[in-house]
Amino acid sequence: MSRKPYLCIKQHLMKIMSVGEFKTHFSQALKSVQAGEEIGISFGKNKQVVACLVPKPAEKKSKRKIGILEGKGKVKFGPDFKMTAEELLGL
Repeated sequence: MSRKPYLCIKQHLMKIMSVGEFKTHFSQALKSVQAGEEIGISFGKNKQVVACLVPKPAEKKSKRKIGILEGKGKVKFGPDFKMTAEELLGL
């Protein structure tokens, strides 16, 4: 893997790999990204960086609020609606 540093828009250095090098060392590149590194992929005669491979941000697990729709809707049953407790429970 290439060790050339590249200054990204976020003002930090990343590894640069050519497309061929990236294809050859794909698994190793993914392991590096999983470890938190960012990899730039260069292409063409000028070896210009055309893509950046960055780690997926950690998902925030927020607690679900119970009863968030309470009072927001109504359920009305018509006067001809009839259901026994057994039917309701599926017995």
